[in-house]
Amino acid sequence: MDFGIRGRRAIVCGASKGLGKGCAAALAGEGAIVFIVARQPAPLESAAADIERLTGSRPCTVMGDVTTAEGRAAVLAACPDPDILVNNAGGPPPGDFRNWVRDDWIKALDANMLSPIELIKATVDRMIARKFGRIINITSHAVKQPVDMLGLSNGARTGLTGFVAGLSRSTVRHNVTINNLLPGTFDTDRLKSNLSALAQRSGKSADETTDAVRSANPAGRFGTIEEFGAACAFLCSDKAGYITGQNILIDGGAYPGTF
Repeated sequence: MDFGIRGRRAIVCGASKGLGKGCAAALAGEGAIVFIVARQPAPLESAAADIERLTGSRPCTVMGDVTTAEGRAAVLAACPDPDILVNNAGGPPPGDFRNWVRDDWIKALDANMLSPIELIKATVDRMIARKFGRIINITSHAVKQPVDMLGLSNGARTGLTGFVAGLSRSTVRHNVTINNLLPGTFDTDRLKSNLSALAQRSGKSADETTDAVRSANPAGRFGTIEEFGAACAFLCSDKAGYITGQNILIDGGAYPGTF
């Protein structure tokens, strides 16, 4: 299937590794002109080289921290008129809410709610004017099924979800869609960090904890960044113009509910 996004400009945040890198590779594979964003130059260039090997197309690299005004300005200077925006930032650390202070909450909100909103605000009106736009926010399965030790993420990402629910209904008539992808357990550095924290809390080894979480998933495995990227690319395609305001859970069936 031709996704119809060849030549479209795409910003992918947090793309030096993990889910962001998977999304960038999938979009590049569909012929999009991809701008990958990350904070560290070496991982960023390594990711660009990997994506070029996979797709034959080398993405443009932008070094910056999108949780800061300066970082967002750098991204928009490199690609001021994206057709596709993939918002993604590392989640806040796990822990016990009793130990978190105001600054912890502000950092979580800046990274996982306010920064995506700022990038949407900077790009959505020009998408509307061009009659094409696809915005994807990478959030978390914890939006659907909160995780106790991820309270900072639960709160911040759910705030973004509520914001998107309203805005997405006003942009879709202009062929601008906004959706959220909710990853479950994917084989990423973030998962390894969370499993390490879970192991410490449970008193079990990291290997025992990892095996238990993997086997508990109905799929019997963790997801891959390639699978996640493919889902992102479809939602960014010209075939997905009737899908907006949705929270699409990609978790191997781990969420036990009907809705």
